[in-house]
Amino acid sequence: MPPLDSQPKSGVPAAHRREKPRRRALRWVVFSLVMVLVVSGGYVAFNYQRFVAGVTHVDAITPSVDEDGNTVADVDGEAQNILLVGDDHRPDGATDEELAKLGTEADDGGTNTDTMMVMHLPADGSSATMISFPRDSWVDIPGYGKNKLNAAFSLGSENGTAEGDAGAGARLLISTIEGMTGLSIDHYVRVSLLGFYNIVEALGPVDVCLNNAVKDPYSAIDLPAGVVTLNAQQALSFVRQRHGLPNGDLDRQVRQQYFLSVEARKILSAGTLLNPIKLGAVIDAVSSSIETDPGLNFINLAAQLRNLSADSIVTATIPILGTPTIYVGGSALSIVEVDTDAMPAFINTLVGEPSAYETAVAAPVGEVTVAVVNARAVEGIAAEATAMFASYGFLTATPATAVAATTTTIQYPAGSEAAAKAVAAYLPTATVVESTAVTTVTVNLGTDGMMPVDPNAAVDPAAPVEPVAPEVPAPVETPVGTTYAAGACIN
Repeated sequence: MPPLDSQPKSGVPAAHRREKPRRRALRWVVFSLVMVLVVSGGYVAFNYQRFVAGVTHVDAITPSVDEDGNTVADVDGEAQNILLVGDDHRPDGATDEELAKLGTEADDGGTNTDTMMVMHLPADGSSATMISFPRDSWVDIPGYGKNKLNAAFSLGSENGTAEGDAGAGARLLISTIEGMTGLSIDHYVRVSLLGFYNIVEALGPVDVCLNNAVKDPYSAIDLPAGVVTLNAQQALSFVRQRHGLPNGDLDRQVRQQYFLSVEARKILSAGTLLNPIKLGAVIDAVSSSIETDPGLNFINLAAQLRNLSADSIVTATIPILGTPTIYVGGSALSIVEVDTDAMPAFINTLVGEPSAYETAVAAPVGEVTVAVVNARAVEGIAAEATAMFASYGFLTATPATAVAATTTTIQYPAGSEAAAKAVAAYLPTATVVESTAVTTVTVNLGTDGMMPVDPNAAVDPAAPVEPVAPEVPAPVETPVGTTYAAGACIN
């Protein structure tokens, strides 16, 4: 097995070290604030060259190609998925005084990507969905096996440094996240720690609302209940508190999401966008602190999202099963166990079907091969469903078995949208998702009991009518994504 993460001088794996509290707390919000700012359109009033002059470019995106080497069209069409990364890297020229604001030193940085998020932007620019990925997620890293998600960038960077390839870390991280989610990443943005501090300082004091008074010596926070105006130092304490909160780190993530929403409102307000001095200071802080792929055009992005409002920004975290401790090579590791079975439905709920699937016309069933996987733990169920698909005229693959899953899904590789739509007609309530993990249309039968049904079957008018059970109100479900209204209060 490859080494876990990169090894610092201390001999402790880089991704497993406990970092300084203030540094880790900042990363979640820094790049989110940056993206809200750069897509808001406010910077267009300034010299575009002034903005892009400070942006660093790296070769982070690998174009998708077919077997003949031809570039494959983006299945999302005009919709975009932008990977946002926050880590310890320092912008060139950062002074000791600037680094002292963060409670860090010039040689205390690294390439630990402790904040990772995919920002999904629909083609019409009407909303933004930010999907966060816990840094300790235990995942498959291509070429390295199982490891924590935040090790991917570091492992790729180690190889890239030896070959003079500055984008190798980003590409390995992108490949890992694409494998986890089935999403195709279009662009990449990496943000420095100092950039966040400078942006928050430029925006000025921020109002938050607490349901209860909080006091925590670890984060040095001491605030009353109700609306409180925070300066930059208090804001740092606010986003890094985890002690004294019911769910620890998970509640801290809620704090950070809330803070992002509040600051997004400030960025998108007339008080910022129409204030040349304040906006100029924020713009300069952003441009000197980000790294992107060369293909990311901020002018086009701003035009696409010109109607974006703070109320249309949704935040969510990938589904997890828990935070167990595992043993690798005799060492105990605390990880986040990702709910891979729930991932397809989670992604589809947030971002919807790719535009290529929406516009596809179902292929004739006789031209479609479907593979059925038993994820229901019911013996023979995959063989039964395979026989049903064959009776409907489909070509079929050998049935297989997988770990039990709750939701029945239809997975398909890019380019097989028409075939997937043909199968979906026989499983109309299944979740359909594009995936790099399959090579043909694959039905994973979950424990929800779903089985294929012939949509063309005639109804026998003489058949007895089943009595209709009294309607029972559906349980109220917690929404997958969260938005924070103006004036909302949290714990």
